Amino acid sequence: MTTARIFDVIVAGLGAMGSASAYQLARRGVKVLGIDRFAPPHVFGSSHGDTRITRLACGEGAEYTPFARRANEIWRELERTTGKTLLTQNGLLVISGPGTRAESHGIADFLQTTIDVARRNEVPHELLGDADMRRRFPQFKIGDGDRGYFEPSGGFLRPEECIAAQLAEARKASATLNTDEIVQGFAEQNGGVTVRTSRGTYSAGRLIISAGAWLPTLIGREYAAQFAVRRQVLAWFKTAAKAPRDLYRADRFPVFIWQLPRRQKIYGFPWVGTAEPAIKVATEQYDTTTTADTVDRSASAGEVADFYTTYVGDFFPGVSGEPLKTAVCMYTCVESARFIIDMLPGHRNVIVVSPCSGHGFKHSAAIGEAVAGLASGAPVRGLPLGSFTMPVMA
Repeated sequence: MTTARIFDVIVAGLGAMGSASAYQLARRGVKVLGIDRFAPPHVFGSSHGDTRITRLACGEGAEYTPFARRANEIWRELERTTGKTLLTQNGLLVISGPGTRAESHGIADFLQTTIDVARRNEVPHELLGDADMRRRFPQFKIGDGDRGYFEPSGGFLRPEECIAAQLAEARKASATLNTDEIVQGFAEQNGGVTVRTSRGTYSAGRLIISAGAWLPTLIGREYAAQFAVRRQVLAWFKTAAKAPRDLYRADRFPVFIWQLPRRQKIYGFPWVGTAEPAIKVATEQYDTTTTADTVDRSASAGEVADFYTTYVGDFFPGVSGEPLKTAVCMYTCVESARFIIDMLPGHRNVIVVSPCSGHGFKHSAAIGEAVAGLASGAPVRGLPLGSFTMPVMA
């Protein structure tokens, strides 16, 4: 650990948002200290599991597209700098259809809002009927009357590689990164911020709190109640022995978001990152809450079997019920699946960067750039943060 204790900006939490913020601050010449209770990238928070979806047309709202578009540019810049593969644009397929369909991030007709956002932001896309999807993507068991949206620029990110690349570049740009150190609290004084950790005390002009599911423990009880931490299960199911191995590779199998009939929506990814052919499938649950320190980070055999029966077996005829591996991550959610990127009320020098309600990783590189601009007093054009303010307390 460095012996220096005074910085321009301290970043608490070095996951998706924190690693991006630290990298963007360091490359601007800002004296930055990043602190994380683990050694990121790690499997204890929200930014792990091999893959995360990226898409330009975000059915959650048109305000997200500028961040997704700029983030893709930053990922490509990092690939050129580091030689790492971070972004694969193999296409995104959004599927819905007649009858009752579950909401996606609070949006009932997620397919239509995705189409509306694509048109508004001039995102190239195709609209597909059930016959079109059966012909092009036989891996999916498409129902009669189902409709699809296909975005060629959609695809997936490798979250662990993205975080590692940004932290490595931040170090090269002279950022101080302290891992296995716990932020315990902070106080504003003398026109800046003092941060207490398990190893001592640091001072800075500004503090960025990007602590993911640990964020509620740092921002005070009044505002912590606005954030709900929800456990999510990810499962990689092996393809059936009779299924052609290449059928689920990224060049033939797009990432997908599927509003299934009469159950939660699912999303998933092609075969990538495992020795045996397998696809990663996940859903979202909003019925129960947990905390970052008490969450069950393992998925039981019964839980995974029920997941396959409910969400996979009837919809992917070439996928077996045998899980290759599982993981658990956390969504830290606010009302209407919004982001929170704002000054902490009552604090002139503390910025809250939320984990973005389960759909933030694709935007994180650009959010880090915008937050670096906010923290250093040099706002970034084209990345408006006005839609992501802290909720007004009654």
